Amino acid sequence: MKFPSTLKKMIKKKLRDSVPSLTLDSSDKELISTIRERTIALNKNNVTRTQAYLDFYTRHPEVHWAFLAHLVSRNAGWNMTDLKGEFIPRLLTGKEQVDFFVFLERGNWLIFQDAYPQLLLFEESKKRGIPLFHLLSFFNVSLFMEPFWQYYWAYKDKSIMTVALIINEQNYIEERVIHNHQYKNTVLDTISFKLQDLFDMNQILFPYYTPIQNQPKVVGDTVHHFSSLNDRIMTGKILYQLLYSVESRYHSILDWAKTHPHTGSRGDYWPHIFHDVKETIPGAAHQPQARPCDPERKSPRIYSPKLMQVWEDWIHSKAETGDWFKDMKVIRHFKNPLKHHKGDIVDNYCETIEKLELAALTKKMFFKRPE
Repeated sequence: MKFPSTLKKMIKKKLRDSVPSLTLDSSDKELISTIRERTIALNKNNVTRTQAYLDFYTRHPEVHWAFLAHLVSRNAGWNMTDLKGEFIPRLLTGKEQVDFFVFLERGNWLIFQDAYPQLLLFEESKKRGIPLFHLLSFFNVSLFMEPFWQYYWAYKDKSIMTVALIINEQNYIEERVIHNHQYKNTVLDTISFKLQDLFDMNQILFPYYTPIQNQPKVVGDTVHHFSSLNDRIMTGKILYQLLYSVESRYHSILDWAKTHPHTGSRGDYWPHIFHDVKETIPGAAHQPQARPCDPERKSPRIYSPKLMQVWEDWIHSKAETGDWFKDMKVIRHFKNPLKHHKGDIVDNYCETIEKLELAALTKKMFFKRPE
């Protein structure tokens, strides 16, 4: 991706200049208050924020990041409900399940409260016909983002805008979640989290229908090193490429998303394999299948509950203050070459299910669990 010299100058100027003091008129004050209220109301839980991204994208399909965020947020919800699903409760203690949930929920909540005001400011800018991005600082949005929104307003470069939002949100959670001592001690430094790489449990899936299939296919990618900022940004760029590189598939993914409201259950996309009602006999272990993704499987489906069935809304402390943007080195993320990625992930994901089925049945020490 060739980085525009005009934009580079805008970013340097923003980094060099101090934040100007702005005098707000009553209209600006009312807008800021309204955006804050709407963001808080829709940031209630993973289900509400995931739907909010899709609703915004439906209104403004030129903002590619919003649909990408919707799909990634769906995956966060599936990871949250996995913690109360068929297998993970047999491998983690109750405290570990809560720790993992809070880790996932905090990141999902933080990104929304940072990104959604940006989206609403863009929406209001379109409505008024003038850019309002000078107001971003009132939502504690990084200085990094204003030049990109201004550039997007002028040049409509969807790809650069999307990558900028990917970079911003991953940097935004870097200190607040990834390097937060609370989550490092309870999640990121635990054997159970590190072994997710062994299990390849960090898949991000995009379901879609093809004309000849009754059950949706999935494409996606695996995050092998979640604690690595560079890897998370690269994964975001790969997912963006997958989502928009094949137009027919993009429309199929969008159609699927619009016709399948997010519940947090994996039964949303594979109801022949997952169900939000437990089908195994109480106290009995789910029997592993040689081919867990076989559409003709006869065994009970894998329990994958809806989010609202198993997790109450979490009350968050205020977001930590501070701006991650310190220098121009971040521009390298726009220049790093991106290899073509086919998104073939079905075999990998089905293998993950096999591993989890076997681990849950044998209760071997794939995960560290106290006696």
